[in-house]
Amino acid sequence: MTLAPPSRAYDLQMLDRPADRQSDHGWVFGLPPGITSEQWPLDPVSGYPLMHGFTLKLPDDYRVHGEDIVAVSFFATAPDHNDGGAPDDPEVREAVLARPSHSRLARMTDILDYEYAALLLTAREYAGPFATPPNPLSLATAERPRWLDVGGASAFHESAPAYAKKMLASIPRADLAENRAIVLTPRSSDPNAGKGPQDAHVKRGPPTGYQPYYYYAGGVVSRDNFRLHEWSKDHAPNHLGGTMRPCQAVPEMSPFYVEFEEYFGGYNFGGGNAQLDFRDMRFDWACG
Repeated sequence: MTLAPPSRAYDLQMLDRPADRQSDHGWVFGLPPGITSEQWPLDPVSGYPLMHGFTLKLPDDYRVHGEDIVAVSFFATAPDHNDGGAPDDPEVREAVLARPSHSRLARMTDILDYEYAALLLTAREYAGPFATPPNPLSLATAERPRWLDVGGASAFHESAPAYAKKMLASIPRADLAENRAIVLTPRSSDPNAGKGPQDAHVKRGPPTGYQPYYYYAGGVVSRDNFRLHEWSKDHAPNHLGGTMRPCQAVPEMSPFYVEFEEYFGGYNFGGGNAQLDFRDMRFDWACG
């Protein structure tokens, strides 16, 4: 199926309450829905389950994998297992990758060789019960990640710097299922909706017509001349499609992507943010 590029981009807001699957558009933290423990992806680096970051229900114009693929769940290396360089244990990796997996699981690796994953979910899976994390591999020797004992939301609140804790107005319960609701709001103005992000100076693929959120007054590149386009000033940092604001270079992606901050699931991005292209299953992050 080929889906036309979306005509809108959406801001994502994390609310200070648990998600209602009937009215909200997914949740941050907590547990993924509709899969078995055996289908929950393990981390090939540590042998522990990857941490569930968020599950996002896709609006109709972003269902690029078919009408019945209504949501995507994102999994990440736990922040307490991400300390600057992944240790290589071929025995652990081989054992993890030999396990049966979900038919719509995509695995991704970052520049530090840490692991991430995305699961495409049907309507039935999205409406299903929360999954139980699997046991770690018997080969696992890393310290147990904190989220497995108190849940991702509570683990984030315990370890996050003060500015990030403000993203959670109330203290989360120490519970694996504790989550925060996501709501989608169409952006009032975003000329990059439906356009694949590209760096202004380095383009690997054909031009998409994408334009950066900033410009330089008079065309003179300098800090003093840096300006924001009026249409970009009210864009939320977490969003679906449209204009990207990466902390470093713009990763070239399809129009079907999500950009999100560290607190949108509780990751270690070095103070930066990340992007997930759920059409082509590409992932990128950069420190702030």
